[in-house]
Amino acid sequence: MAADRGRSRRVSVPGVAELFRPAVPSPAISDERQATGRERHDQKITVYLSAAELLDLEHARLRLRRFGFVLDRGRLVREAIAILLADLDARGKDSLVARRIGSSQDVPSQNNAIQDKDEDAVPSLTWAQKRSAAR
Repeated sequence: MAADRGRSRRVSVPGVAELFRPAVPSPAISDERQATGRERHDQKITVYLSAAELLDLEHARLRLRRFGFVLDRGRLVREAIAILLADLDARGKDSLVARRIGSSQDVPSQNNAIQDKDEDAVPSLTWAQKRSAAR
């Protein structure tokens, strides 16, 4: 019995999340964008928030925790971005983000408005793609 004192009798078992997670990813049921979950992210942006915005973000995270959803602020932000981008894809000019941005600034007239195109691209990415193709 004295030899067992240095050893732990506890057995390491998987947690509930590991036991009940699907063996394979489930297919997307809708056309909505899906936020990435707990995985390594190689791309990074820096976003500056006011103290009030950061506090609101933390309150939202804690509110979700009370509902049983444990997540960090990064996951919450990725989910919010996915929701807004899906809404923009589906509703275009009538999306929540377009209406909020439009109400805070002058919106171009119909004649001068930039038309939605499938080939819309981020200028900096287009520049980088052209540059790498030229090499």
